[in-house]
Amino acid sequence: MTNTTSNGELLIGLVSISDRASQGVYPDEGLPALETWLASALASPWRCTRHLIPDDRPAIEQVLVDLVDRQGCHLVLTTGGTGPAKRDLTPEATVAVADKVLPGFGEEMRRISRYFVPTALLSRQVAVVRGQALIINLPGQPKAIRETLEGVRADDGRIMVEGIFAAVPYCLDLIGGPFVETVDQVVKAFRPKSAVRGTKH
Repeated sequence: MTNTTSNGELLIGLVSISDRASQGVYPDEGLPALETWLASALASPWRCTRHLIPDDRPAIEQVLVDLVDRQGCHLVLTTGGTGPAKRDLTPEATVAVADKVLPGFGEEMRRISRYFVPTALLSRQVAVVRGQALIINLPGQPKAIRETLEGVRADDGRIMVEGIFAAVPYCLDLIGGPFVETVDQVVKAFRPKSAVRGTKH
């Protein structure tokens, strides 16, 4: 199905994957962190749908397929379940529903996180395309979510390493999604000159 909305609104699926949070053992922090960051970073119209599910591969696959194929999400961001533990199956579920894998996203997320923790090498985040949607696995901790999306900043606020979200709007252009603009002070979207439309107001 096509998922380009007539009004250009970006529809985002947010999925937090955690056995204990989904059982109410502790509050989920992933979904609020994602929504807060997106509210600060997006300059274009958007809305989201939220899901909190356990570390269960069939359940993850089902939610991803539903978000893309039936709900028409252009972008799906998952958080959690990307480590080496037995129940960490988010990458496997994501690749299972993919049409194309985009290795650069996972490589860059690990590079960014290595600035902060050596255990970033244990993360297995992936990004894929399904139909006209981009699906990205993000880390589980709110601080790590922001760092990988936004990038590494020096003490004076200068960006030392671009976050992965800088590449998301152009990727959406290429796969048939809506034209998305960002708040440059948070994360500046990169597009080739031939793909830039006008100026922001």
